[in-house]
Amino acid sequence: MTIKVIIVDDQAMVRAGFAALLAAQSDIDVVGEAPDGRQGVEVSRRAHPDVVLMDVRMPEMDGLEAARQLLDPPRGVIHRPKVLMLTTFDVDDYVYEALRAGASGFLLKDAPPADLISAVRVVAAGEALLAPSVTRRLIADFARQRPAPRRDGPSARRSGLTPRETEVLELIARGLSNQEIAESLVLAEQTVKTHIGRVLAKLGLRDRAQAVIFAYESGLVTPGQ
Repeated sequence: MTIKVIIVDDQAMVRAGFAALLAAQSDIDVVGEAPDGRQGVEVSRRAHPDVVLMDVRMPEMDGLEAARQLLDPPRGVIHRPKVLMLTTFDVDDYVYEALRAGASGFLLKDAPPADLISAVRVVAAGEALLAPSVTRRLIADFARQRPAPRRDGPSARRSGLTPRETEVLELIARGLSNQEIAESLVLAEQTVKTHIGRVLAKLGLRDRAQAVIFAYESGLVTPGQ
């Protein structure tokens, strides 16, 4: 099945470069482009892409607000694409808010071409794109810039997890991959995947990205720990 993609970025050269790269793939079809968030939302409503590559900082409407509108559409709008944020490290705070809004992950704009292609496929398949190394950086910035997380509300939801599931959630939040979690807990990687699935189901979370955020907001992982 062909993956339909639109590219939303205020730099024409970036849009052209990404479009050329993705269009050269047999399983990816670039169905639209836009120079700002407002037009990006409009193009998405018309083209119904599977994935939206969304820059964070743009005129008219930034990527964060555009992501919110796409992922929480008004009544009557059924289509909800996957949103992959394009960013640099100096806007991590925006990325954090985008993940809370429901974005499927983020990719550095200077990532190798193969990473961009892989990211589109991963997100289109319904997975969160949150590379462990980037997760660690995001968490570090979050810990420095944000106050200690609230321990009410989310922590009560966490009480429904088993001790093993809680361990898995903590390791996800610390940026470990499935393989690293398996090695740390001396489990098979498939068992780790099963635990992650149960954690997400019990907590009502969509993906790994939301699990990281939940772990911090519930106090399971705290700044400076």
